[in-house]
Amino acid sequence: MEPISSSVRLKYVKLGYSYLVNHFLSLISIPLMAAATVEILRLGPVEILAVLRSLHLDMIQVLCSCFLVIFVATVYFVSKPRPIYLVNYSLFKAQPVFRVPFSTFMEHSKLNLRDNPKSVEFQMRILERSGLGEETCLPPAIHYIPPNPTMEAARSEAQMVIFSAIDDLLDKTGIKPKDIDILVVNCSLFSPTPSLSAMVVNKYKMRSNIRSFNLSGMGCSASPISVDLARDLLQVHPNSYALVISTEIITPNYYQGKERAMLLPNCLFRMGCAAILLTNKKKEKKRAKYQLLHVVRTHKGADDKAYRCVFQEEDPEGKIGISLSKDLMAIAGEALKSNITTIGPLVLPASEQLLFLFSFLGRKFFNPKWKPYIPDFKQAFEHFCIHAGGRAVIDELQKNLQLSHEHVEPSRMTLHKFGNTSSSSLWYELAYIEAKGNMKKGDRVWQIAFGSGFKCNSAVWKCNRTIKDQRDGPWTECIDRYPVHIPEVNKL
Repeated sequence: MEPISSSVRLKYVKLGYSYLVNHFLSLISIPLMAAATVEILRLGPVEILAVLRSLHLDMIQVLCSCFLVIFVATVYFVSKPRPIYLVNYSLFKAQPVFRVPFSTFMEHSKLNLRDNPKSVEFQMRILERSGLGEETCLPPAIHYIPPNPTMEAARSEAQMVIFSAIDDLLDKTGIKPKDIDILVVNCSLFSPTPSLSAMVVNKYKMRSNIRSFNLSGMGCSASPISVDLARDLLQVHPNSYALVISTEIITPNYYQGKERAMLLPNCLFRMGCAAILLTNKKKEKKRAKYQLLHVVRTHKGADDKAYRCVFQEEDPEGKIGISLSKDLMAIAGEALKSNITTIGPLVLPASEQLLFLFSFLGRKFFNPKWKPYIPDFKQAFEHFCIHAGGRAVIDELQKNLQLSHEHVEPSRMTLHKFGNTSSSSLWYELAYIEAKGNMKKGDRVWQIAFGSGFKCNSAVWKCNRTIKDQRDGPWTECIDRYPVHIPEVNKL
């Protein structure tokens, strides 16, 4: 019982420390204000007037003081960035005909790789440990035997996922295509000519002077990059709407060779798309779901080895072992650490910032081997949306950030239901939180995305209003049976 009582005492000591540090100014200012009020009441009006006369203030001094106050206030409000609101967002929901159960996937794999049984076994081991469920979806061209990843099929997939999400968003918000001033589309590996942004402008007959951008090669972390670009544009273009599209087109990137590391994305990546409407219009504040607080972008250089999420080894018995690349996790850890260092002062309470500062100074000047202090981000955020890139990625983030199973539930369930939808996965996770009825007014959400490069980008949102159960999104038909148990190994 002694260790338990010690941990309880430590918990209350930490709570007391956090309360004292976070409310230090209040604890100091309240007694001072009380003392000043008592002193003023004791003096009386005659003594107060005598004190004011003794200051010998003339009219010029008073006017100059008032002008200085007005000038400083004006500069502050003019330089203050415009608030950016997320009016609403929509997600692509695939039809059941596109589903790829494990049995179907493995049957196709055996036919496509009939001359390479070890690669088939490798894919089976990946699926067993992936955390994916039986309802993930692949585009039509991948359902053929052999797959038919043509440019025409890829553009057809892009039209299906992007137009579906945009149509739903326009229907939700009542916004007309002509009202959109800024368009940002991100798709990492499929970059055709004409571009995807041009395809959207042409489809919806948007204005000829629309500011459109097409981002490629940004990997799974592209969504916060797109949001950051839209935010910068909204800062210089008042009274505007910005439409952000985050997707990844699977069709042209389906690997049909024999290199096992290259076969990994076939097992994890699935269809997905998010359409997000941002604005700086004050009139939209009441109905907007969220307000954007911060976007942090960090990038760490890497060589080709770091791009491989897993590697395979064969033991003497010929069995295939699968594990995370040490190169990748080291670089991902550096990127995450840089992101934490940047975002910490923006969101953490003073108590956590102080502990982090002491830890940093101790390692810098006293002992570099001291274990770095990981701030308790649970004090800053109620919800976490970690990129559903794979089970191991979620596990590492949960361990490093000391999160509970409830905090990473949206990420695990999104990976199970939809697979790795690349940059749009953060939005499927946010939709899960809403569908569960867990998003309350004032809650803060931290979206954390990992991508090629190696990039770690994050966005912080504050909920503007309590969001009731969402029954019109991709979780509509299945939210009641989630969360589900996901075994460590799902034997096929």
